[in-house]
Amino acid sequence: MLRKFGLALTVVSLSWNPAFATPCPGQPDTLGTARILTVDPATTAPVGRKSFPRTLPLAPKEVVLTFDDGPWPATTAAVLEALKRECVLATFFLVGRMAADHPALARRILAEGHTVGHHTNVHPLLNLMMPAAAETEIDRGFTAVDTALYGHGGAKPRTPFFRFPGFASTPALLDHLKQRGVAVFGTDFWASDWNPMTPDQQLQLVLGRLEAAGGGIVLFHDTKTQTAAMIPAFLRALKRGGYSVVHIVPAQAH
Repeated sequence: MLRKFGLALTVVSLSWNPAFATPCPGQPDTLGTARILTVDPATTAPVGRKSFPRTLPLAPKEVVLTFDDGPWPATTAAVLEALKRECVLATFFLVGRMAADHPALARRILAEGHTVGHHTNVHPLLNLMMPAAAETEIDRGFTAVDTALYGHGGAKPRTPFFRFPGFASTPALLDHLKQRGVAVFGTDFWASDWNPMTPDQQLQLVLGRLEAAGGGIVLFHDTKTQTAAMIPAFLRALKRGGYSVVHIVPAQAH
């Protein structure tokens, strides 16, 4: 039976279910998903220490897996297969145009239990835009992703999780999203997979950063071939290193 504990925090309001996940049935050596972290977007300040003062309340050696910029058929599908083999759940921040171009793949991400957040419509740097245009770009992303997933989009995204492209936030846009009850996610460390490198080079880089950080929110891009090739080895390394995966979901989903 799942137990729920309310945690009163100045940064986030959430509950957690430590008994949520077990290794894949019949496959005890898989990584699995250790627990669900339920985030209340209405009361959650921006998180991720690369951009903001605080992060999610994770225990040592807990990792939240996030992927940006998809979906992209060849690479996103490969990432999903790797996650499925290990019974691991992640969060995908989708670009609206990509979701509109590949709606079946966007729906697959959702159907396999992952959280689908938002990453604007066409991935501009919002801090270089006029505020009204930036807000419109965010809204178009919300609508495009939700239309791909559910057949229609409304004034508020079904999953109110957002990440700024390039982490290029502004105080005004952060306040705008806060007023709308949308949680903003940065990251605690990243794989630098926008730089060309071999899968093994990327693996060694991100594992070093993971060890230095001790856990946290990690950013990958599911549009990158090197990342798709590296993810199976990364998940196995998490298992060997005694790390646990935490899956984030919005409070409205529970």
